[in-house]
Amino acid sequence: MERNIIHIDMDAFYASVEVRDNPSLKGKPLIIGAMPGTRGVVSTCSYEARKYGVHSAMNIKDAYSLCPDGIYMVPNIRKYAMESEKIHKIMESYTDMIEYVSLDEGYMDVTASLKLFGSAEKIGRELKRRVFEETGLTCSVGVGYSMLAAKTASEEKKPDGFFVIPTREAFKNLIKDRSVTVLFGVGKKTAQKLIEKGFEKVADLQSANENDVRFLGNTGVEILKHANGYDERVVKPNEKQKSVGREYTFQSDLTKREEIDELIHFISRQVSNQLKYKDLSGKTVTLKLKYADMTLVTRSKTGGYTNSAKEIRSRATELLGQIELKKSVRLVGVSVSNMEGEEEHGQLSFEDMIKVEDDKKEKIDDMIFSINKNIGKGSLKTGKELLAEKNFRKY
Repeated sequence: MERNIIHIDMDAFYASVEVRDNPSLKGKPLIIGAMPGTRGVVSTCSYEARKYGVHSAMNIKDAYSLCPDGIYMVPNIRKYAMESEKIHKIMESYTDMIEYVSLDEGYMDVTASLKLFGSAEKIGRELKRRVFEETGLTCSVGVGYSMLAAKTASEEKKPDGFFVIPTREAFKNLIKDRSVTVLFGVGKKTAQKLIEKGFEKVADLQSANENDVRFLGNTGVEILKHANGYDERVVKPNEKQKSVGREYTFQSDLTKREEIDELIHFISRQVSNQLKYKDLSGKTVTLKLKYADMTLVTRSKTGGYTNSAKEIRSRATELLGQIELKKSVRLVGVSVSNMEGEEEHGQLSFEDMIKVEDDKKEKIDDMIFSINKNIGKGSLKTGKELLAEKNFRKY
C-alpha cells in the first residue's frame, strides 16, 4: 500500500516565538541558548544569525566569536511547550498517526485520512496555513511517499517552505548531485569514510552495490538503500515520554560536595515541576556528573513511582554519596525515568504516603507547584532553593 507522509518542521522555532512576541527583534541576529561567557550551546537561532555561521548545538563561545553583536537570550521552554501544544492539536485534527520528534518537528502518516480530507498535498497546505493563522508562526512542510522523502521535502524550501516528493524516482533525481551528507544516517565521520572511498555525491552511491559499502557494516547497506530512495521506517504514534530531566554545565568547575548537593536540590525541584505539568511519575532517579576531563559518571536508584521534589532529591543525594569525588565537576544532571502517568497508578511512592511529616512537606511542594503554575514558573521558592539558586549563579 502506498504511504502518504507529511513532515512538519517549525522555522527557527524558539527564535520565531520570541520575534513574534517582541517584533523589535525582527531582522536581527537572535541566538537562543546559553549566555556569552558561560558554558553551554546554542539551542536555536534566527536565520539572520545563521548568516554569520551560527547554528544549533554550536558552543556558545564559538557563536559569540562569529556574531558578537547578536542578541542572546536564555530559552523559555515553558512558553515554547505551550506553543508546541497548539501546533500538535492542529496536527491531531488530521490523523492520530503522528510521531513527534521534538517540540517543533513531527511526522504524520495521513494515508488513512485522504478520503476525509483529500490529497496529502491538500492536507499539508492546509496544515501550514492553519499553523500560521492560529499561532503566528511559519513552518516548512514536506510531503512524500516515505519518512525520508517527507523530511527531505520539508528542508527543500526552508524557511516557510512547501515541497512534494511523490515517488522514489523523483527523490533519486532530486538528490543525485548532492553531497552524501544529505542522506539520513550520514554524519561527519561516516561522510569522511565515504569520501575517502570515492563516494562524494549521492549518485556515486546510487550506482554502487552492497559489497562496495561493506566497510561501513550494516550501516553501509542502510545508507545505500536511502540513496536509492528506499525507507522502510513507519510512523510510530504518540510514544510515551521515557524520561524527564535537567542538567547544567558550569563556567567554573565545582570542587565541593556541598555545592553539588545544593544544585541537586535546585534541579530536583525543576524536574518535579516538569513531571507534574505533564501528569507523569517515574520509578528511577538518575544522577549524572561530568568531570572537567569530560569523564562521565551516572548512578541510578529505582523505587516507587514519584514526582515529588523531596523524593527525587533524596534519591539523587543518596546516589551522590556513592560517588567518590576525586576530580572537579563541570556538569550536574538529574533525571527521572521508567515512566508512568499518575492517572494510571494513582499514587506516589509508598514512603511518601506512610510518613505524616513527609506528607506535610509534600503538600507544601504541591502548593508551591500550584502557585507557580498559576502565576508564573519560579514565582515562589523555598529558602533553601533561593540559596541554591544564588550559589548556582556564581557558576
